[in-house]
Formats: sequence, structure tokens, C-alpha cells
Amino acid sequence: MRKWLIPVVIIVVLGLLMVSGYNNLVRLSEGVNSSWSQVQNQLQRRADLIPNLVQTVKGYAAHEEQIFTQVAEARAKLAGATTVGEAAQADQALAGALGRLLAIAENYPLLKADANFRALQDELAGTENRIATARMDYNNAVQAYNTKIKVFPTSLYAGMFGFGPKEYFQAAAGAGTVPTVDFSR
Repeated sequence: MRKWLIPVVIIVVLGLLMVSGYNNLVRLSEGVNSSWSQVQNQLQRRADLIPNLVQTVKGYAAHEEQIFTQVAEARAKLAGATTVGEAAQADQALAGALGRLLAIAENYPLLKADANFRALQDELAGTENRIATARMDYNNAVQAYNTKIKVFPTSLYAGMFGFGPKEYFQAAAGAGTVPTVDFSR
């Protein structure tokens, strides 16, 4: 009877370790999903603020139609993004268009003094900070998850259960380039 006891105990212990590891992977994967939903939530918050900002600036700078079109197109791309990579590229395009919109606003002293514009600008700045924090939290969750599926012994069974690497939220190429602002018109 003792001959069977040791192999049974080993199999039970290995089974419990595998179940525990699987449950840990599920928790980490859901943490990544939750973090991504927070990024999307903050991106949506920004997208909801943009029409108000655009309308406020339009009242002062009606002839700047090109920038309004760029903002609208970038906002639509962000809303239609289905992957982390698409969202990162669309976010970069929107950030650039918003930067140009705010640079145009600098040319209009009455607009800069407008309380609605200042409030929207403050809301947008706060939202940008929230987005940065949500991105950082998402990437931290992805790092923890990706590390877990690559380390031994989890790497032995993670793929069998369908746990593959998650994509980091990365800035688009050229995101580190400082935009040129030119008021020489």
C-alpha cells in the first residue's frame, strides 16, 4: 500500500500546484483586461471633452478648419481602434492634433481669457494625466502577466491553457519628437 501512496501524493501535489498556477494566470490576465478598460475609459473621457473644446475654439478661430478636421478624424480613429497597437497609434494622432489645436488657441487672446476655454483646457490636462497613469498601470499589469507566463514552471503549461503574451501600450514611432509650434502667421 505504501508503494502507491508516494506516487499518488506526488500527483495530487503537482495537480494542486497546476490548479493554483492556472488560477493565478487567470487573475493576472483579468488584471490586464481591467487595466486596459481603465485606459479605454480615460481615452473615452478625453474623446468626450474634445467636441466641447473644438466648439469653443471654433467660435474664435472659424477659419482654422483644417485643424478641426484633423481632430475629428483622429478622434474617430481612436473610437474605432480595436487593438492596443491601433489605440496607441490613434492616441498619438489625437494628441498631436490636440497640441496643434491648443497652439492655435494661443493666437487668440480673447479665447485664452475665456473661462469656458480655460476650464476645458484644465479638464483636458487632468485627463491627459489620468491617461498616462492608466497606461502605466496597464503596462505594469502586462509586465507581471508576461513575466508569469515565461517563468518556470508556469511556462510548461501556460501555452496549453491558452495563455499567451499580452501587448504593451507603446507610443507610436516619432512620439518623442517635440512638435514645432509656429506663430509667425
